[in-house]
Amino acid sequence: MSERWRWIPNALTFLRFVLIVPFASALLASEYRLALGIFFIAAASDAFDGFLARQFNWKSRLGAIADPLADKALLITAYLMLTWTEVFPLWLFALVLGRDILIVIGGLAYHYGVGRFDMEPSIPGKFNTLIQILVVLAIIVLLAGLPMPPWVLEVGILLVAVSAIISGGHYLIVWSVRAWRAKRQ
Repeated sequence: MSERWRWIPNALTFLRFVLIVPFASALLASEYRLALGIFFIAAASDAFDGFLARQFNWKSRLGAIADPLADKALLITAYLMLTWTEVFPLWLFALVLGRDILIVIGGLAYHYGVGRFDMEPSIPGKFNTLIQILVVLAIIVLLAGLPMPPWVLEVGILLVAVSAIISGGHYLIVWSVRAWRAKRQ
């Protein structure tokens, strides 16, 4: 494929940023089927831009930064809106956001205190993200009146909380050990 199409993955990432506002609005207005549709469009664009970037080597520094930010922004928006509308408890949103803030602050502290690093998601971090996505999806399906057992709300909240604590703790331990080792050298 031609190099002139290299912009497509970044355009799809930008589309996910644009979809945040209608997604948040749909959740706020209790238009859960619309929110579900927007969520699926965002997921499809994420999968397609990743495929294009890998398949045709259309990777870019902008894409490497913007793609996970778009995903995280959409996910945080979902948790914020579901907390705002009292579907999720406030403490869950604080835990989800707090974990992400801890990782960012830890990364900045490492960068400025120890040295350059490439932050790669850990297995617990990837598992946490998967759980967060699946729980949001299941809750929106439930709220949309589609087939979903009502217990997914309680179980989902518990799963998100446990995985956020485990993955946040894992990042804290791994990067603290790396910083300690780097400082000793």
